[in-house]
Amino acid sequence: MGKVGAGGGSPAGLSALLAGAGLLVLCAPGSCGGGSCCPPRHPSAAPRWAPTPGGLPHQGPRGRAPAAPLPQLGRPLFAVAPGDRALSLERAPGTGAPVAVAPRSGRKRRSGEDLEKAERGEGTSRSPRGVLRDRGQQEPGTPERDPDKATRFRLEELKLTSTTFALTGDSAHNQAMVHWSGHNSSVILILTKLYDYNLGSITESSLWRSTDYGTTYEKLNDKVGLKTILSYLYVCPTNKRKIMLLTDPEIESSLLISSDEGATYQKYRLNFYIQSLLFHPKQEDWILAYSQDQKLYSSAEFGRRWQLIQEAVVPNRFYWSVMGSNKEPDLIHLEARTVDGHSQYLTCRMQNCTEANRNKPFPGYIDPDSLIVQDDYVFVQLTSGGRPHYYVSYRRNAFAQMKLPKYALPKDMHVISTDENQVFAAVQEWNQNDTYNLYISDTRGVYFTLALENVQSSRGPEGNVMIDLYEVAGIKGMFLANKKTDNQVKTFITYNKGRDWRLLQAPDTDLRGDPVHCLLPYCSLHLHLKVSENPYTSGIIASRDTAPSIIVASGNIGSELSDSDISMFVSSDAGNTWRQIFEEEHSVLYLDQGGVLVAMKHTSLPIRHLWLSFDEGRSWSKYSFTSIPLFVDGVLGEPGEETLIMTVFGHFSHRSEWQLVKVDYKSIFDRRCAEEDYRPWQLHSQGEACIMGAKRIYKKRKSERKCMQGKYAGAMESEPCVCTEADFDCDYGYERHSNGQCLPAFWFNPSSLSKDCSLGQSYLNSTGYRKVVSNNCTDGVREQYTAKPQKCPGKAPRGLRIVTADGKLTAEQGHNVTLMVQLEEGDVQRTLIQVDFGDGIAVSYVNLSSMEDGIKHVYHNVGIFRVTVQVDNSLGSDSAVLYLHVTCPLEHVHLSLPFVTTKNKEVNATAVLWPSQVGTLTYVWWYGNNTEPLITLEGSIAFKFTSEGMNTITVQVSAGNAILQDTKTIAVYEEFRSLRLSFSPNLDDYNPDIPEWRRDVSRVIKKALVEATGVPAQHILVAVLPGLPTAAELFVLPHQDPTGENKRSAEDLEQISELLIHKLNQNSVHFELKPGVQVLVHAAHLTAAPLVDLTPTHSGSAMLMLLSVVFVGLAVFVIYKFKRKIPGINVYAQMQNEKEREMVSRVSHPESRPYVPQTELRRPGQLIDEKVESQLIEVPNSNFESNGVLGSCSVFSRIPTEH
Repeated sequence: MGKVGAGGGSPAGLSALLAGAGLLVLCAPGSCGGGSCCPPRHPSAAPRWAPTPGGLPHQGPRGRAPAAPLPQLGRPLFAVAPGDRALSLERAPGTGAPVAVAPRSGRKRRSGEDLEKAERGEGTSRSPRGVLRDRGQQEPGTPERDPDKATRFRLEELKLTSTTFALTGDSAHNQAMVHWSGHNSSVILILTKLYDYNLGSITESSLWRSTDYGTTYEKLNDKVGLKTILSYLYVCPTNKRKIMLLTDPEIESSLLISSDEGATYQKYRLNFYIQSLLFHPKQEDWILAYSQDQKLYSSAEFGRRWQLIQEAVVPNRFYWSVMGSNKEPDLIHLEARTVDGHSQYLTCRMQNCTEANRNKPFPGYIDPDSLIVQDDYVFVQLTSGGRPHYYVSYRRNAFAQMKLPKYALPKDMHVISTDENQVFAAVQEWNQNDTYNLYISDTRGVYFTLALENVQSSRGPEGNVMIDLYEVAGIKGMFLANKKTDNQVKTFITYNKGRDWRLLQAPDTDLRGDPVHCLLPYCSLHLHLKVSENPYTSGIIASRDTAPSIIVASGNIGSELSDSDISMFVSSDAGNTWRQIFEEEHSVLYLDQGGVLVAMKHTSLPIRHLWLSFDEGRSWSKYSFTSIPLFVDGVLGEPGEETLIMTVFGHFSHRSEWQLVKVDYKSIFDRRCAEEDYRPWQLHSQGEACIMGAKRIYKKRKSERKCMQGKYAGAMESEPCVCTEADFDCDYGYERHSNGQCLPAFWFNPSSLSKDCSLGQSYLNSTGYRKVVSNNCTDGVREQYTAKPQKCPGKAPRGLRIVTADGKLTAEQGHNVTLMVQLEEGDVQRTLIQVDFGDGIAVSYVNLSSMEDGIKHVYHNVGIFRVTVQVDNSLGSDSAVLYLHVTCPLEHVHLSLPFVTTKNKEVNATAVLWPSQVGTLTYVWWYGNNTEPLITLEGSIAFKFTSEGMNTITVQVSAGNAILQDTKTIAVYEEFRSLRLSFSPNLDDYNPDIPEWRRDVSRVIKKALVEATGVPAQHILVAVLPGLPTAAELFVLPHQDPTGENKRSAEDLEQISELLIHKLNQNSVHFELKPGVQVLVHAAHLTAAPLVDLTPTHSGSAMLMLLSVVFVGLAVFVIYKFKRKIPGINVYAQMQNEKEREMVSRVSHPESRPYVPQTELRRPGQLIDEKVESQLIEVPNSNFESNGVLGSCSVFSRIPTEH
């Protein structure tokens, strides 16, 4: 879950930069790839609806404090393609004034004859549908051209007052960051940088400062240090005089701080590397800094001192408290990762963020990178059962699960807006791929209803989701959206927050006054709503709070949205009607509170002209802003109310210095506007004056008056309307039908009551409608459609469920598990709830509200427990069951089986676990040449090998999410001999009894035997056995050539065995363990058959082994039978007050199988010639608590780690 970069938003490029933001960034192509040009921005810093880089997209509300460095300025470095011509002119019909045009990629170029016709106002023109037709010819049956509706262009060149300044010495610099303080300040700061793409770092930087609105600049490199390389420029959002510069971390980690608008600086060393900053929205000196090693620091002295807040913080997931929602202004919200990689939501105070003072508002873990704190809302995501679940906290109250329609089944969700106490969210449902559905919530952000289906989406340059949705500035509840219907993308508009949508009516005439034949719904106007980071690409749309009726956008007329034949359109009545203003893409900027529109053409060619309109785009005048054509890189407007100065950034050639052209528009006005220069204008939607429950009348300057507006006047008056059905949307669980009525959805039960409703209390019974949030209507049908308070009727419990808080069916032994009891309906205040945990412990509650935070319980044993809950009231009862698997983490698996066996004889393989009590397990066995595994619930299997040779056996043990395995090799022959070996006692002094030592010593023994007897190594296999005294098993194996011939017979094995015994008895076999330590090898016993074979034909020692096993089983039976009387034995089923546990035994270790400590596990070869007493079961007492219950996942003994 994340914040989305909505398609419309703070417009990109030139049109975005004159909005009074006071900052600008441009970069050379590829600069973002370098990392330096596009630094990570904290989500709260994003302008309204703008995309934000890094991780999940995120969106900050209007007016939020910037959280990252200023955007950057860099050269597009456009090249003129061979054959392209310079700017050409074309006259508009009937005006006598030529219009500036330029060739575009993929469009038909005009011939010389066409240009001559254009000068005369003749020739061809492009229809709104992209069809070229002759201007002199009228289509049959069409109305005559209407010159009054044509957009008028006056090409008599006028000149603007401007000055140009070159940043000398910075011609190689390819990035810049610009800040204009504004608010009656004349200071502009510019940081230029040279980013080396080969080195991946900044190699040069320059800092410039102007104190005369950009007429001249002073270079400040000597004030910050001639050798200092600067990387970023930050400005305090609540005090523009406070500036912070960040040095390049490749050279040093320092901050330069200024409190006088960049005139002087103080340098402070840092012991960490800053990746991003977040300023407090109110306190100018409070800052959060995120380091490159994912640590969060805070400063209460504007960066002069820092203290560590938290380690392992998720990038871009830290927030200041929002004033009004948090009583503590220094409260910090953050998402941090635990040691095991989980994410959790934490809050703490800036000056006291110790472990003891951190709070966890959301119980348990959350999905990584999902925390969003915005306005009055906190959002988190938690995935369980493969489905994401979304939770919201309103005004920092307890979290509640966000309720979408039952079968929405979201795959992805993005919060778009939280304005006006309501959540606007984009949800991608289970059957959607490139579209999202728009949902709008109630005030608490819990219950969501559908606003618009199948809104087009795309991926931003950094992979973030971009929704084609645009909120029109200045008019509450007005949105534009691009909806995909029948594989066509069309633009829709709403004036009441998505309650009703309609297509855009195309202009009646085109640019020249020719009629446009476009009939709804088959043909309409479609707009590009995507915000582009590049001002020279399509997708421009702009509106301003100070000009609520004016919308400028690029788009096309036709049956669907197209990327070709793009024109510029303007609406001066809030989207009711539109006019075409340019046939080519332009960036249209707002001056003087929207009283003047400035248009600059998108072109890769240098320009020196721009267009001004004083009548909301009906007519345009041509002005020159520089005497030399300039490659325009960007435009920055003066912040504040009177936006009449702008700076154009560019260069005369691809290798020239930065050229800063200051343009002053004050000279085009001769006076300030007076009251008689304005007229009233009423906001409406296709003639309907009541918008969001009110009639609003605004003050607009008369189009024929050319005066300066200055401060924005706002709405003249607002009058509430009488409520009608149009002011109400369908409530949660209801859907609007074709007759306009809101009726219950098939999955919704209107009679279902709130779980907090008790007999004698009241609840709000929905009428199926709810008033659109922020709608100001009064009276009328308001009473009829508003939910009515109703007495809560008594109801028997129904729909009882018990689940774990995280939705899982497993819990870990010795750790808290939180159980949640859920009841669809019933009198929760007068209900008795009984919970039996299945381990002999039961609890009771007198009402359901006391269990809202869940029931915590700790299981001390592993197994499958039957958890039951019983709910009773005076009207009935209900029950529910949960089978909970309590497990212990599996740490090690050891496969135990013989070293050697005979062909066609059954072999037993056992998986020994550490710890032995783990829980429900699944065993997957791979052996021999089988291509399919054998899957069992038992920890041992028996099988046969039908061919001789070396065979590999693998067992995989699945315990929860963990899968461990062990692999062993077994030799299979028809006949072999085995001999127990013993050693001189001094070997025990050097035996650490670990598998590595045993393997190494086995190789040494084999080498000594081969050297002493001359027997080929292929006939000998030696394995040192675990335990003390040290012993080993010697196997005499048959061997055959690769051709299958010269195989040894039984007589040959006998001869080899006799030779080995002879040498061993003569003390001829010895080896040197270390200098001065000689070890003798002796023979203990010889068998003529495989050690695992226990038939009467084999040795007496094997029979002894069988008797040993029988005795062990008998001893275990006696112990099990009388286990309650034997002290020190673990009573697995012991209960409080001697009550038997209600537990399903582990499938993999049935009660009939005795528990054998792992140190006592011996292979058949280890049992031969050993006394029966050594096989008695030993159960140490040290691992048990006094009550006989296992307190942790510790095991009783160490494990064998080899065959």
